Amino acid sequence: MSASAQPSDTPVNRSAGQTLEKAGAENFPVAPFFLPAAWRDDLMAVYGFARLVDDAGDGDLADPAATAALLGVEQRPPVTPSDPATPSARPGPEEVAFRLALLDGLEHDLDRVFESALHPGGADRPRHPLMSALVPLVDRHGLTPEPFRRLIEANRVDQTTTRYATYDDLIRYCTLSADPVGRLVLAIAGAATPERIALSDAVCSGLQVVEHLQDVAEDLARGRIYLPTEDLERFGVTEEELSAPTATGAVRELIAFEVERARTLLDRGAPLVGTVRGRLRLLLAGFTAGGYAALAAIEDAGYDVLAQQAKPDKRRLAAKAAAIFAKGR
Repeated sequence: MSASAQPSDTPVNRSAGQTLEKAGAENFPVAPFFLPAAWRDDLMAVYGFARLVDDAGDGDLADPAATAALLGVEQRPPVTPSDPATPSARPGPEEVAFRLALLDGLEHDLDRVFESALHPGGADRPRHPLMSALVPLVDRHGLTPEPFRRLIEANRVDQTTTRYATYDDLIRYCTLSADPVGRLVLAIAGAATPERIALSDAVCSGLQVVEHLQDVAEDLARGRIYLPTEDLERFGVTEEELSAPTATGAVRELIAFEVERARTLLDRGAPLVGTVRGRLRLLLAGFTAGGYAALAAIEDAGYDVLAQQAKPDKRRLAAKAAAIFAKGR
């Protein structure tokens, strides 16, 4: 499905359309207007895949039963699944089993994507519309399955791992959940080199840490804490404090510490922008600026990420993107 395509009126296609609409809530523009139409469609296809996998892993699919049926998943959703608007602290074993089965079904559909790209007309076509949208870009750019599989694996990890003992453990998770997206963007642009990939990984891990800081309350409601346990102990923060309506002084100090860690990652990767030119440079500047703007929003909130989600100011984001574009970092 291209960014402009209108889904037909079936439950799964309506759900696919809703998934793509979530792009507007991200910290940065997913497929901005200044890019060529083909790039926008490719980026939206990647976003649609990543968002679909995340929604399956988080229990946020609009119609999980219809998606399961389409993918040939025999595991049925629980009779009373958790409401995404008011998620339980931890999904039950039946819900976890269903989510894992969905992720397996999506990985099987990913196999169909690459089979279809390699053998057009002779392979079993992908079943989900957001997976079908990957076929032309896989063929056009010679993409490999690895980054897509890593995104699926990150969501499998989310079903079994709810705490991260150390910062290094968290960064290893980011290599599954975030870094593959940057690598796909570089591949689509024909700009993937070892140097750029290393810089992109730093930016993407930084953006993932920023998102975790924005979503502390939401993640805890899902039974997950992405703040390293060693850091909670260092600042004397209990899990009960993270469930409070507002942040204590200790929580604010912890978040300020993690903000600087995220900024260090962004600073490390930001020179990626200076290695490219033209519209790709502007796109990467926008991605990076989204992270910095989100950090600024957290600072403006006094590091209280519990009272409300800190969202980046669009004018500040645009100004930061312009500065990064001009400086190349």
